[in-house]
Amino acid sequence: MATQKKSILTKFYIVAAFMTIFLLAVVLRVVHIQYVQGDKYKKLSTELTIKQDTIIANKGNVYAADGNLLATSMSKFTIRMDVVAVKSNTFEKNFVALSKELSAMFGKSTKYYQDRLRTAKKRKNRYLLIARNVGYNDYLKIKKFPIFNLGVYRGGFIAEHKTVRAHPIGKIAARTIGYDDFRGEAGIEGAFADFMQGKNGLRWKQKIAKNQWKPISDVNEKEPIDGHDVITTIDVNIQDITHHALLRQLEYFEADHGCAVVMETATGEIKAISNLGRTSKGKYFEKRNYAVWESHEPGSTFKLASLMAALDDNFIDTSAVVDTGKGKYFIHNRKVEDSKRGGYGKISAARVFEVSSNVGIVKLIRKYYDDKPEKFISKLEKYGFTKPIGFQIKGEGKPYVPSPKDKRWSKISLEWMSWGYGVSVTPMQTLMFYNAVANNGVMVKPRFVKELRRQDKTEKVFETEVVNYKIASDKTLKKIRKIMENVVVRGTAKNIYSSNFSMAGKTGTAKKFMPRHKDKNGKTISGHYSSKHYVASFAGFFPADKPKYSCIVVVHDPKKEKGYYGATVAAPIFKEIAQKIYTTTPIDNQSVEDKTQFASINNQYKKYNKVINKEYSEVPNVWGMSGMDAVSLLENIGLKVEFSGVGKVNHQSIKKGTKLVKGSTITLKLS
Repeated sequence: MATQKKSILTKFYIVAAFMTIFLLAVVLRVVHIQYVQGDKYKKLSTELTIKQDTIIANKGNVYAADGNLLATSMSKFTIRMDVVAVKSNTFEKNFVALSKELSAMFGKSTKYYQDRLRTAKKRKNRYLLIARNVGYNDYLKIKKFPIFNLGVYRGGFIAEHKTVRAHPIGKIAARTIGYDDFRGEAGIEGAFADFMQGKNGLRWKQKIAKNQWKPISDVNEKEPIDGHDVITTIDVNIQDITHHALLRQLEYFEADHGCAVVMETATGEIKAISNLGRTSKGKYFEKRNYAVWESHEPGSTFKLASLMAALDDNFIDTSAVVDTGKGKYFIHNRKVEDSKRGGYGKISAARVFEVSSNVGIVKLIRKYYDDKPEKFISKLEKYGFTKPIGFQIKGEGKPYVPSPKDKRWSKISLEWMSWGYGVSVTPMQTLMFYNAVANNGVMVKPRFVKELRRQDKTEKVFETEVVNYKIASDKTLKKIRKIMENVVVRGTAKNIYSSNFSMAGKTGTAKKFMPRHKDKNGKTISGHYSSKHYVASFAGFFPADKPKYSCIVVVHDPKKEKGYYGATVAAPIFKEIAQKIYTTTPIDNQSVEDKTQFASINNQYKKYNKVINKEYSEVPNVWGMSGMDAVSLLENIGLKVEFSGVGKVNHQSIKKGTKLVKGSTITLKLS
């Protein structure tokens, strides 16, 4: 018995000893954590429950030359509610009123919000989603709603801010405006990314349930500073004209893609640039910046460089006679052929250009440069074709002009260059050259940006940059400009001639080179010039006597059955652009001195009014029309027009067929 008691006491003492040691270890550990490692764990606790959140600053804006917004950062808010933070009596008194306000703003029923808020209160939801992508003005209104007006702590109001990039006038010129995001740096936004980037702000947030975070205070610790602005050379009116003129023609000819650029002659400012590519569904959008990026064989628009070189080197005069024969000419077993069956016979050098005779221009260049091709290449270098222009925006295509020193140079390289084959240039290079002809020989660099601004203060102004002060003699330029005018009057582009205003330019039609590839059956097809795929183009300037603007239009792969010549596909786009710019943006102030003409003009005007009054007794349908055309039509029939937006009409306030009441106001919304 005594032995048994002793054994029990021994076990008790052992257990007691272990418990004492364990208790001492716990006490020592608590003391160590509290006093020795206290600061470390306090810091760790803070890091796990409180964080400093970055508030991304708004990027600077991109503006058109007239002040219209082309790209801007818009504030968007996600609104949430910490229902637990709201006292029960406050919640019960005001949640119905809050539900009514939310219903009025977002369209769902009051009962929907009442049920949603009650359920959240029961479940102690600290991060209830109210709405996403709320604009700044709506955010300010929501902030004043019942309960929410009590703030973060008493009203449970949580607003998470983000910025998105928006284009107020739509996707017009989107590739030139560009972007700076996950896709990389492109266009103006990419080129000036550092300047446009603002300084980010800071805000403290506290961790709540379900790994969610809410702002600790309504006030940011450090407010973000918005980025700085870029003022472009784009004119919204001219851009709208150019975009829709190109789009209409691409759609009609079912072309793969195309571009159109308008440049101010004296300054080099790009007033409009449109680049449209076709989707698999037949729609068009700003797919790539073809005008800057795409280097291709230009075809007959390159003949201007060939003719001007020969004139300026005094090898020929415009009256020099060339025998084009029956329109076929063979060089080293390679055929050069004119589009006119039977050829043009003996014609002048000027006429060679006007009718775009391939045989004629090849014979001229071969005769005078065959033994001195370097002299011809030096002219092309002077005209800006041998190296990139050097834009601030990225992605410029590289030109290719062969040289006798190159391995690719052959016996026919010179002749093929003369009519626009065997060379590769971008539309912007061709435009810069044509613009120099319009600008009395002064070649200016095309530019997209006028100035940079910091908080409405001009930081930097981009002046006109001269690339070449004289590309040819005044004598040569005068002759060339007259010949270019005659192309429209009696040459390949006579289909766009107008007696109301003068234009000058050159058509271009080039077969596309199809590289080696495999067909649908897996058969290898060697590289060749296709008789199915063409590039149609037109480059020129207007008015012909005092050029204000130069313009180039390039269309790739128009449907051959509908047409593929530059005169058919590209020239009408040029004419529409020129005509609408001429009528909506007067080139010069013109006055009529011949008073005898006023009676005739007034009679014509009255006759025109009679036609309009007779034709339109009802309000017409202007849906789908360009804004400029719709406004002109409606005002001419006696309506007052108010409109918003840019582009085509997608809404009219007075329905078609309504009885016409002159003086009434009709509101249009443009896409």
